[in-house]
Amino acid sequence: MAFKRVIWIVLDSVGVGEMPDAAAYGDVGSDTLGNIARQRGLELPNLCALGLGNLKPIPQLPKPEAPAGSYGRCTLASPGKDTTTGHWEMVGVHLEKPFPLYPNGFPPEIVRAFEDRIGRSVLGNKAASGTEIIQELGEQHMESGSPIVYTSADSVFQIAAHEDVIPLWELYRMCEVAREILSGPHEVGRVIARPFEGEPGAFKRTTNRHDYAVPPPRGILLDKLEQQGVQVFSVGKIFDVFLGRGITDHVLTKSNADGMAKTLDAVNEFDGGLIFVNLVDFDQQYGHRNDVEGYGAALEEFDRWLPSLRAALRPDDLVILTADHGCDPTTPSTDHSREYTPLIAFGPHVRAAVDLGLRATLSDIGQTVAENFGTSISKGISFLHDIS
Repeated sequence: MAFKRVIWIVLDSVGVGEMPDAAAYGDVGSDTLGNIARQRGLELPNLCALGLGNLKPIPQLPKPEAPAGSYGRCTLASPGKDTTTGHWEMVGVHLEKPFPLYPNGFPPEIVRAFEDRIGRSVLGNKAASGTEIIQELGEQHMESGSPIVYTSADSVFQIAAHEDVIPLWELYRMCEVAREILSGPHEVGRVIARPFEGEPGAFKRTTNRHDYAVPPPRGILLDKLEQQGVQVFSVGKIFDVFLGRGITDHVLTKSNADGMAKTLDAVNEFDGGLIFVNLVDFDQQYGHRNDVEGYGAALEEFDRWLPSLRAALRPDDLVILTADHGCDPTTPSTDHSREYTPLIAFGPHVRAAVDLGLRATLSDIGQTVAENFGTSISKGISFLHDIS
C-alpha cells in the first residue's frame, strides 16, 4: 500500500459552487464556500496553504503557486443532494433516482400505519426546523404524550420526543417501526430519533440522537476493507449512515470541536487503516439555519485546528478532505444545495501541488482508498498514483 493510514474527513455540506443541473433543484447561484467568503469574509490560511484557493477563484482566499496539498473538485453523479446520497456515492454506490422528499408532510396512509403500530397519535407531520418545532409543539407533546413527527429538506422521517415523556428505548422502538413502514416508494434515506429535554420555552435537543439509515447495497468500500482485514474507525455520524457496516470501532460526537478532538485521539491511537470522519455542524447548526456568521466561524475553527492534525501525522499518512453536498446559508432556501464538493489530499509523503481536476464522481475518493488497501469498488477512478 502507498499509505498505511488514511484520515478521510467529510466537511458536511461545504460545497464549492453550483453544478450544471442546479436549476433542476432550485439551487441556481448556490456556492456555499464562495458566497460565505463574499458576504462575511473568511480567514482560512491553513486550508489555503493546502490548495483550497486553487479550486476556483474565491474572494479573499489566496491561490498559492505551490500548495502543500493536491486539490480538485468532485461531481455528485447521483441524483439528489442529501447525506445518504453523498456518502453512499463516496463508497461506490450511484443512485438511479433520489430518495423521496415530503415538503408537505407524509401521506395519510403512512401516518395512520405509524400511529396504529405505536399506539399513539402524532403531532406535526410537516417540514420544519428541528429546533423550532420542539418550541412550537413541545408543550402540547408533554401534555398529550404524542410524538412530534416532521421532515426537512432531506429525505428523513424525524421523531422528536421529550426524554421524560417518551423514554429513549420507546423512541428508538418507534423509529424501528417507522423504518419498517417506510419502504418501497416511501423509502426515505433516514429515520432519525430526536430526543429533547427542558421546560416549555427552553427546550433543547439532547445528544441521544440516533439515525436509522437505509442499508446500503453489498460491495461498498467498507465491505471491501473488512474483507481485506483493514481496520475502520469512524467519528461522528458515519457509523449511523452505514449502519456500522465494515466499521471496527466508532465514537459519536457532540459538535465539530468534539469531532476534531476525537479525530486527534484516533490519529494518536490507531496505527493503520481508515479513520473516517464527519463534521456535521457546518450543515446541521449553520447551513440549515442560514447562519452565515456561524458557518464562517466554524470554517475558521476547523482551519485553526488543522496544524494540530498535521503535527500528529506520521510519514505514511494520507489525509483527504471533502464534502457530501452543499448547504449555502446565504440563499433564501434552508435546503441542501446541488454543488460540487472540494477535494484536498495531503500528508508528509503526499505529492503536493497536483491539480486533480474536476472528478466525475465522489466515488473517485472511495476507489483511491480501495486501491491503497489492495482492493477495488465498482465505481470511480482512483487518483492514488497521482498523489503518491
